[in-house]
Amino acid sequence: MRTCRRALTVLALSLPFTAWAAVPVVDDNASSYPPAGYGTSGAYAGAGASTPASAQGQLFMQLQQMQDQISRQQGIIEELQNDVSRMKQENLERYQDLDRRISSGAAPAATPDNSSTGGASNAATGAAAGAAGAAAQQPAAGSEPADPAKEKLYYDAAFDLIKQKDFDKASQAFTAFLRKYPNSQYAGNAQYWLGEVNLAKGDLQGAAQAFAKVSQSYPKHSKVPDSLYKLADVERRLGRTDKVKGILQQVVTQYPGTSAAQLAQRDLQKL
Repeated sequence: MRTCRRALTVLALSLPFTAWAAVPVVDDNASSYPPAGYGTSGAYAGAGASTPASAQGQLFMQLQQMQDQISRQQGIIEELQNDVSRMKQENLERYQDLDRRISSGAAPAATPDNSSTGGASNAATGAAAGAAGAAAQQPAAGSEPADPAKEKLYYDAAFDLIKQKDFDKASQAFTAFLRKYPNSQYAGNAQYWLGEVNLAKGDLQGAAQAFAKVSQSYPKHSKVPDSLYKLADVERRLGRTDKVKGILQQVVTQYPGTSAAQLAQRDLQKL
């Protein structure tokens, strides 16, 4: 009996410790770490912290690319502005050069107004100017027999159009004159001035052809050195630099002592 009581007492005393051992131990501090959302959002989220930095980097790169593009475009604009300024300067120089040549009396002058035949000559010159303009509007019928007085009137009429800076009509008038009077004593001058007029118009191809034809059709004419020098200038403007040096050397060699040769020698030293 006593043995049974002892067994029951030991069993009763051991029950609380067994029940206590069955309850899991929970650490309050451990249960709250890491914070909720760790690794996905919040201050401790690695991915969340790196995303804003990456967006800022992309934005910075885009801004840098835009700045580079703007810089390149500004460079292109500056180059175009320089080209326009250069072309304006070249056009101004062509007009000034043409004015100087006209003022120098390079072309045969018309009969002076104060001469005894001034009035009649002026009237005839006016009529010739109208005829030159009309001839420019239609194909020339071919060369006519030599008539120095008539040739001079037509030539002076075409030259007057240069003085008036009517370069389109002047080009047409000189072209018509050369078709009607290819063997005139004024033909060499007309051919040269046709080149000058085309150059003033900006017709570089037409100017090159006209200047080249002076030496080809009128090789002994006094305008040949000037026409060759001007031809070298036109070839340079056209970008055909391989021809420029040869033409300048031709002027220096074949026409020493002329103003064209001096200018050609100067340009050769710059090449």
